[in-house]
Amino acid sequence: MRRRIIPVAGAAAAILALSACSGGGGGGAGGMDSRGDITIWYSNNEAEIAWAEQMVESWNAENPDEQITAQEIPAGSSSEEVISAAITAGNAPCLIFNTSPAAVPEFQRQGGLVDLTEFEDGEDYITERSGDLAEQYRSEDGGFYQMPWKSNPVMIFYNKALFAEAGLDPENPSLSTYDEFLETARTLSEAGVAEYAINPAPTSEFFQSWFDFYPLYAAETGGTQLVEDGAATFDSPEGEAVADFWRTLYAEGLAGQEQYQGDAFADGYAAMAIVGPWAISVYGDTVDWGSVPVPTSGGTAPEDTWTFSDAKNVGLFTACENKGTAWDVLKFATSEEQDGLWLEATGQMPLRQDLTGTYPDYFAANPAYEQFGDQASRTVEVPNVPNSVEIWQAFRDGYSEAVIFGEGEIPAFLSDTATEVDGLAAGD
Repeated sequence: MRRRIIPVAGAAAAILALSACSGGGGGGAGGMDSRGDITIWYSNNEAEIAWAEQMVESWNAENPDEQITAQEIPAGSSSEEVISAAITAGNAPCLIFNTSPAAVPEFQRQGGLVDLTEFEDGEDYITERSGDLAEQYRSEDGGFYQMPWKSNPVMIFYNKALFAEAGLDPENPSLSTYDEFLETARTLSEAGVAEYAINPAPTSEFFQSWFDFYPLYAAETGGTQLVEDGAATFDSPEGEAVADFWRTLYAEGLAGQEQYQGDAFADGYAAMAIVGPWAISVYGDTVDWGSVPVPTSGGTAPEDTWTFSDAKNVGLFTACENKGTAWDVLKFATSEEQDGLWLEATGQMPLRQDLTGTYPDYFAANPAYEQFGDQASRTVEVPNVPNSVEIWQAFRDGYSEAVIFGEGEIPAFLSDTATEVDGLAAGD
């Protein structure tokens, strides 16, 4: 099949274009202890709006002299573009509860984010709440320019009805090793129960590798990020094994090279998908689904398997006049009580230590989420490095050619892309 050239979508293009802007747009408004009214932005997801509204109402009832005014993130081609533009204009809100970790290095370069360790209890609060996972969100200068907030650890969802129709065991699917996964995918294909066994988006947006290559790379390496200590890690036997696995799926027609207009899993177009716990409520009434950890070459016990976090965090912005209040609101919004309310409202996992032990009643009442609650302790984030989006775009471009469309050799793709990534990570 000839390769389709798919233009970079809005989020990537916006961030790449804005990376040329000069830094410091947010300024240094207000002192770290300044108090008074603040403004916050939150996601436009219905469940997240409901949580935010109750959080704001609860805070405002207890703090009449430090009121929160809240709204959804303004519309734009991407939230990253809107936030970056607000930093440049100097009118960003105090807090944004939907900050992409991939965009944080650029927002930081623009001078738009407050280092939360500048608050007296900032370092301790973040590390005590999130534990070892917090280190993935620390910037190169040692600061935290984002509050680790919530994750959607991704796993394999499979359609039990389609598995049964293909003669496969829907309760104990054979998916833990690459060989097993490929054999199951071939059985699904030969039975004709779906167009594809699995169908991650084959498009070129920088973030798409977070939902095909990266979860399996995290699992295969036991928790290695794409870039560590300023250098690419994926030009390795593990990186080659993951790339070869996906290339086989595409080469045998078990995954599609064309974008599907719709939800492939919900529509039965694909028998499997890589998704997070948000999918439980989305597919619960339409698909009889099961979930398992992502596969590894040799098979890994579920309790030892890593995956991609798909996190969103909270940024405190330098344009904020009342940073002392904003920090107190941020701690209130990520308290044990509010994290529990968040979990109940959204089914997304707070980036908090011992999640299942902290909220045993929730997971007992919602057993479908318990697997994700356990998985949340073994997640890999995108590297917090300069040129983060450009790095992911370079990786996606090479991956698309070599893996999705089968052009060239996998070792050459990994080596050439690693060299390019090393230069970007060094700030070139």
